[in-house]
Amino acid sequence: MILSTINCQLLTIVWDIDPVLVHIGEGGIRWYGLLWAIGIYLCYLIQVKLYKNENCPAEWTDKLFMWMVIGLIIGARVGHCWFYEWHDVTLPGMKAYCQYMGISTDPVQIFGWTINYRNPYIEHPLKLLKIWEGGLSSHGGAFGLLTAAWLLNKKVFSKEPKSHTSLLWIMDRLVVGVCVTATLIRLGNLMNSEIYGTPTDLPWGFIFVRDGQTVPCHPTQIYEMLYCIVGFIVTWLMYWKGKAYKREGLLLGVFLEIIFFTRFVLEFIKNDQELFEAGHVLNMGQLLSLPFVIWGIYLIIRAFKRPALP
Repeated sequence: MILSTINCQLLTIVWDIDPVLVHIGEGGIRWYGLLWAIGIYLCYLIQVKLYKNENCPAEWTDKLFMWMVIGLIIGARVGHCWFYEWHDVTLPGMKAYCQYMGISTDPVQIFGWTINYRNPYIEHPLKLLKIWEGGLSSHGGAFGLLTAAWLLNKKVFSKEPKSHTSLLWIMDRLVVGVCVTATLIRLGNLMNSEIYGTPTDLPWGFIFVRDGQTVPCHPTQIYEMLYCIVGFIVTWLMYWKGKAYKREGLLLGVFLEIIFFTRFVLEFIKNDQELFEAGHVLNMGQLLSLPFVIWGIYLIIRAFKRPALP
């Protein structure tokens, strides 16, 4: 028993990585932003390979890249500000925060209901543009990608001669690369010492000292990296070995189950990202994951009920 305790303590990792890779004056190049950029570029290279395999016009991948970057960033930012920035003004310490953010601490009356939650980005929409202050949501990014893919198909791809593309056609190929992007984004979260899990006595627990932690916690960023890697391997093999792209929606459905079902389960050992989540049976991440899980099941069933494309 004593030996086991000693081994666990020896294997505990003290995580004290500087989130800034290169310091330039008061700013610098952060790991998080760099890994985002690398992830997006690798996703683009994967799309080039898949589109070339299907003899798609060469310019399609350049247009895809532009639309996807815009959709991903806008969706991730808006998603965070809308889903995660609601604050209960009655909680201790919130008055100072509200004053700092320039929002009122007075409850709002709507149809006789007293609403104690305020969102600084609704009262000051221009704050949405301050991406450097942090705040990007994976669920918002997913909504952004879906919206951008729908618009891209409607405005560009579907107008090409003999085009048989659709929203699902684009997403079936895109999710293979998105798994790589998501892996690197979670690595960026690890470098930022953020969105980690609850305390643990497992030997691979991380002590995130830069976030004021003194006890080992679940490195849920690494857990999420692992299932993103699994998602890439599975979708890559399904595309090349199983020709899954001939069953519309199948790759997207499998991706949604691997990423969002696992995310739903993993949230049980993650700390709440915002105060308003405390005490709830399901947190915001789980509530946002459920629609994607349900849609993924539907897409998989739908894909096998329909004949495969030639």
